[in-house]
Amino acid sequence: MTDTTSRMTSHRPYLLRALNEWIADNGMTPHLLVDATMAGVQVPASAVKEGKVVLNIAERAVVRLLIDNDAVSFTARFGGVSQAVHVPIGAVLAIYSRETGQGMALPDEVPHDADAAGDGDDAVASQDAPPEDDTPPSGGGKRPPFLRVVK
Repeated sequence: MTDTTSRMTSHRPYLLRALNEWIADNGMTPHLLVDATMAGVQVPASAVKEGKVVLNIAERAVVRLLIDNDAVSFTARFGGVSQAVHVPIGAVLAIYSRETGQGMALPDEVPHDADAAGDGDDAVASQDAPPEDDTPPSGGGKRPPFLRVVK
């Protein structure tokens, strides 16, 4: 593996933006499943259930939605009160359509120094082999019951 590929930016925000666009283009309502216990998450405490929160990010539900490479941020009304929301990309567990449940549990981040101790051969070989378990992680290793992963 070259130095350039080992320093690529996270793929998670790109997946998030693409899936949000796909869900919206199909006339559905994109929702995020967020780990509200992670550092930097700013959501109303009243919306958090069992350490997680589901956020409607449809155009009609939020103001100034921004999905950049670091975070998802917007303003929305909770209980009739407008509040700022900030969710680091690493805290987003999944994005899905409210109507169909279709979407994706986002994959875990691959650390930049995952192969720092090796020569890179193992990392290249493992990319060619299929994963042993293709169940996406999402809170305790289980997929939320409402989420169907599109393959």
